[in-house]
Amino acid sequence: MTNKQAKTAVDLTTSSPVNQVTPSEALLTRREVLGMVGMAGVATLTERAFGAVAEVPQKRPRIACLVSFWGAPGSHADWIIDKLMDGYWWKGVDTPSRVEVVSVYLHQFDTSLLGQKVCKANNIPIFKTVGEAVTLGGTDLAVDGVVIVGEHGNYPTNLKGQWLLPRWWMYQQVVHVFEKSKRSVPVFNDKHLSYNWDEAKWMYDKSRELGFPLTGGSSIPIYFRTPEVELAIDTPIQNSIVIGGTADEGALFHCIDVLQAFVDRRKGGETGVKAVQCIRGSETWKWVERTPWAATLLESVRKKFNLPAGHFQAGKNPNVCIVEYNDGTNAAVIAGTDVGWTYAAEIAGQKAPTIISMLGWPGPFSQYHASNAHSHWLIEMMVTKKEPFNAERLLLSTGITDYNMDSCWENGRYSEVGRRIETPFLNMTYRSTHGPLFETGPRPPALPYRRGFES
Repeated sequence: MTNKQAKTAVDLTTSSPVNQVTPSEALLTRREVLGMVGMAGVATLTERAFGAVAEVPQKRPRIACLVSFWGAPGSHADWIIDKLMDGYWWKGVDTPSRVEVVSVYLHQFDTSLLGQKVCKANNIPIFKTVGEAVTLGGTDLAVDGVVIVGEHGNYPTNLKGQWLLPRWWMYQQVVHVFEKSKRSVPVFNDKHLSYNWDEAKWMYDKSRELGFPLTGGSSIPIYFRTPEVELAIDTPIQNSIVIGGTADEGALFHCIDVLQAFVDRRKGGETGVKAVQCIRGSETWKWVERTPWAATLLESVRKKFNLPAGHFQAGKNPNVCIVEYNDGTNAAVIAGTDVGWTYAAEIAGQKAPTIISMLGWPGPFSQYHASNAHSHWLIEMMVTKKEPFNAERLLLSTGITDYNMDSCWENGRYSEVGRRIETPFLNMTYRSTHGPLFETGPRPPALPYRRGFES
């Protein structure tokens, strides 16, 4: 563990909430639930004794949910965990969940009033510590999967603009239980693994060392696409851009994960990242002007959306994240509005750029159905114990985001033209093999949340 990691653990441990449900109280609630399950089992045996034909229900994986903050309908915890309990809209159908949420940990307990209310309505115990949540108050691992939603809450931001969310802090306590119990289960981590590369690499390495599936990342790459296409594996991509909101670290990660979801399907597979650079302010457009492939792709998107000349250049807070890959492929994430999240690529043998957009994302407080595909693949991993896409992609997106935020800073001083950071440690190589993961079919109806109580 690095000094930085140790400091993070100590700082966050001191803010651990108190006065929550005690382990014994939580177990009592759980016993009541198990008692009801036991009665259902007796009924099934009775039916069989009298010759009735009854299917044995498949055991649903039991999930522990570890949350930073669950206090508003717009918080990621509310979008994700509600679907694990109540089901979700997928490919035009209201789909039941195939997992059971059996425990919750709330890091910012006192302000997570909505989470407390949801758990109470659904008889889900809230534990005081991460360890108790994944052992159900015992000594060994007692769940079949772990969901970490370390997004939102009252956490500081450092000088570089990185939000110091406690994802690694919760994850490392889960790993401790895995190691002690000598077994592990699938882990989902919402958005990037950590704001810090060293922590993120440790998280990925532990998943490989202990052999458990790991997924997470952004929900945008698997949102509805226009057109509804996936790039074929071994597509000869030469240069790529993504245009979208990049107002802060979290928004930037969405765009970078969109980029990686496309470019890792290029010919020869992923080869890793050679260097990352961030440019901000008016210098952004100077870089675009002197970079023909970026300028051409940006103009193709402008024309595709029938936007006026200079539309992107007129936007606020311009910035670009420049990514150089080890195989010579180039890419950039450029701040832009009115195109949702749009990917554009120069592909060898094609005259016109390929343009694929993620459009129609709901507003900040009506996003209950916006991340349905995210929950679908989360549940799929918990059931099949297989990663829906390469965990290396999540690690690479995390690393690019971290070093973009680092680029404009050196020795405590800020520069709009960030330094080019060579990244030999982002040299992970893999081949994407999955099929289309994005949502298709009719858009979800405007249904209210189902939390076990009236809104």
